[in-house]
Amino acid sequence: MKSIVAKGLFNSYSYAEYRKLVTDLVADGKSTGKEQSESLTNYTKLNEARMNRLEKTITIEDRIVYKLQNLKNHYIWLVLSEGWCGDAAQILPILNKMAMQSNKKIDLRIVLRDENEELMNQYLTNGGRAIPKVIVICKEAGIVRADWGPRPKGAAKLMADYKRDFGIVDEKIKTDLQLWYLADKGISVQEELVEIMDNITYNRL
Repeated sequence: MKSIVAKGLFNSYSYAEYRKLVTDLVADGKSTGKEQSESLTNYTKLNEARMNRLEKTITIEDRIVYKLQNLKNHYIWLVLSEGWCGDAAQILPILNKMAMQSNKKIDLRIVLRDENEELMNQYLTNGGRAIPKVIVICKEAGIVRADWGPRPKGAAKLMADYKRDFGIVDEKIKTDLQLWYLADKGISVQEELVEIMDNITYNRL
């Protein structure tokens, strides 16, 4: 496991590097990932606009900042992502702002799912390669302490209920999911990640 995570870290990007990679690919009519299609490129363009907006509007609550800045150790948040993923576009800007305000306690790194299948296969969700997936690594100990994702609990329930009732993932639930993120304003992601960090700090994980 350690070698798989280490390989993922070696292949990872900073948030700024990831954003530039995706932007450059979109300019060439492409997206990240093995599969290339017009629809995936269009999703990526839409996600670019979302991320640009969120970078300007998302705020991290003071109590969250306080907890992040007072973590006992330093951590890497290694995030499996792809540019076409709508959930990743909603979540990555929040993670970036949390890391930026953590007084260097959190180092955010992003790794592409399709280029790191061995790592992705260690963090499946119900047998699927769902992203984004956050892997929490303690720098001092050099070990994985927890993981989170691919969605906050409220968003996951919304999707699960729709799939149970209708048996499909269509444009309606994709729109409903984006509206859920808009109404939530990034609070659930902040609270769930900080709860994980608290549990690590107090050895509840």
